[in-house]
Amino acid sequence: MIESFLEYQFLQNAVITGILIGLVAPLLGVFIVVRRLSLIADALSHITLTGIAASLLIEKRVSSINDLNPVYMGMVFSVGGAILIEKLRKLYKHYEELAIPIILSGGIGVGVILISLADGFNTDLFSYLFGSVTAVSRSSMWTVLLITLVVLLIVILFYKELFVLSFDEEHASVSGVNGRWIHLLFIVMVALVIASSMQVVGILLVSALMTLPVAAALRLASSFKQTIGLSIAFGEFSVIFGLISSYHLSVPPGGTIVVIAILVLIMTIIYKKVSSELNVKGEIV
Repeated sequence: MIESFLEYQFLQNAVITGILIGLVAPLLGVFIVVRRLSLIADALSHITLTGIAASLLIEKRVSSINDLNPVYMGMVFSVGGAILIEKLRKLYKHYEELAIPIILSGGIGVGVILISLADGFNTDLFSYLFGSVTAVSRSSMWTVLLITLVVLLIVILFYKELFVLSFDEEHASVSGVNGRWIHLLFIVMVALVIASSMQVVGILLVSALMTLPVAAALRLASSFKQTIGLSIAFGEFSVIFGLISSYHLSVPPGGTIVVIAILVLIMTIIYKKVSSELNVKGEIV
């Protein structure tokens, strides 16, 4: 694969994009999991699917448009969905979690209609659903790089605010943290990362890359920063070896990435259980 990587641009695009996604997806995933908003990634991924379907439908119905990149339409829909979730959270103050299934259901419904109008599934849509090594263009790679840099900058600048909001929103409000705008900024970042991840991981599987590495890290980490570090390490491991497996098996990379992430999670659970039993036996002896 190394020789092919040096020769073919599409492999370079996929690997570099995958490494970037393996960094930012688990990074934001830590804050998502701690805030108990894991389903928000699924909701936004389905909204992104609606944007992709809309883009493919427009391209098919309007003959003058033949170079519309579905990624950008997906980003627009994903960010729009993120903003709608925030609006609904304010509307249902005592039932904020309702906002996520409402957007998720709406995304599925509209997406199915648009897919039907576009005469069903095609190769392009299939690659967005489950990821594709060949679907990542150089322009998409640069877009992901830009989003990665922006996300890293925002997380570094607002790390304290995001940390406080993740554990205690009331304390953050008393401390003078503008939780409303910080949360809106955070959810928009999540939307952009989800939309930009779809070509490598796939829309239906991108939420797994945001949660599985975090779930594995939580079994081993003893601090919040350590959780972030291990989540990113597990995410990168899953992406890199998932892409290698995808290349050799000729299957969509989304599936191999998620399977490896699940294997990592299982190994951490087994390791934690065995180490705990050994510690108990050591104390008894």
